[in-house]
Amino acid sequence: MTSLEGETGDAPKRLHSAIIADQLEAEIIAGTLAGGSKLDELALTERFGVSRTPVREALHVLASRSLAERVPYRGVIVANITRERIDNLFETMSEIEATCGRLAAQRMTMSERAALEELHLSMAEMAENGRYDEYERANTDFHTAIFAGTHNEELIEVANGLRLKLAPFRKSQLRIAARMKKSNEEHTAIVTAILDSNAREAEKSLRRHLLSAAKAALSRMG
Repeated sequence: MTSLEGETGDAPKRLHSAIIADQLEAEIIAGTLAGGSKLDELALTERFGVSRTPVREALHVLASRSLAERVPYRGVIVANITRERIDNLFETMSEIEATCGRLAAQRMTMSERAALEELHLSMAEMAENGRYDEYERANTDFHTAIFAGTHNEELIEVANGLRLKLAPFRKSQLRIAARMKKSNEEHTAIVTAILDSNAREAEKSLRRHLLSAAKAALSRMG
């Protein structure tokens, strides 16, 4: 049993639920938890040594990422992760991010462009030195900054929601040094286009970036 108990208060509960969600997410992506299998609350509380509250919160996170679904009379079930589903998610995200890139190139303020460039330069150092965890977190900030640069709240909400669904697949591929460096190289083209206010090139660069990410994710499925 993996025990996470020993702390009290809301913050530790949120921490527990995040740890549980991350562990179950990794097992679903790896295929250890097969599609269609039940995620039993009681069994998970015993496994992680916690109360039902953080387990329920973790299952809610998995459902929000479309890694699990609530089925009447059966409870929470692991979703089927198919190549077609991942392909469709990346295709949709590609179009959303391409649109965000085009609008960000036109609408980002000077300070927003400067912050994006600074973030990119720091990520280049992370990629060069193999700092995977830092790069992964910064990568989320990078794409979030582009979404914010559209200054379109509806589009930002859609982009962030879809990004959460894709996050588990993108996260796993950034653990590979070659993919992390390639990702950073692709970011260079994106940042250059945005700094130059080249909307068409920003759109194309982000679409290529998502295509590259999709290929990497699908190759890991065999």
